[in-house]
Amino acid sequence: MTRALIVIDVQESFRAHPLWETISDPKIGHQVDRLVGLARRAGDTVVWVLHSEPGSDGVFDPALGHVRLMDELTRQDGEPLIHKTSHNAFTTTNLQQLLTERGVRELTICGIRTEQCVETTTRLASDLGYQVTFVTDATATNPIPHRDAPEGRSVAELLADPRTLSADDIIRRTEYALAGRFATIATVAELETSAASRA
Repeated sequence: MTRALIVIDVQESFRAHPLWETISDPKIGHQVDRLVGLARRAGDTVVWVLHSEPGSDGVFDPALGHVRLMDELTRQDGEPLIHKTSHNAFTTTNLQQLLTERGVRELTICGIRTEQCVETTTRLASDLGYQVTFVTDATATNPIPHRDAPEGRSVAELLADPRTLSADDIIRRTEYALAGRFATIATVAELETSAASRA
């Protein structure tokens, strides 16, 4: 099959992070699981990507045990699992080689940090010549503090600051930036409907 689903950073590290309570979709794992089911039924490759920061002593340090798929997700035998140390899923991994070996030309991309890891992977995939679908409601992110905001503020202070960019705004801006230029924007339900019509 020439298609692959790339699942980026849907890992327990985020649940262990203090900002988890601000995540745009706490049920992101369930949305991703729906996509994984669609991909498997279609015979598409499913590639799992986890972010790792060895030696950081933070939630992305593998030594602390959080760098693993969210509990509601299950990787099947034969599905590649790769670890990245950059924002996008290509630069520090063998992802492109893996996709080339399998003849993949179309990517469906989802995951955590809509505007960061998921978006940068989408842009680079487009630059590499892949046809990309960005599944917007199978991504999640957190509000972003203003660049001049002091470090170490509480979640309440972050949310109370009118300069904070909300997660909803981030997702809308990301869709706007990607649509038609780097990717097709779709929802899980739209892909489910499309798959049902092909069956």
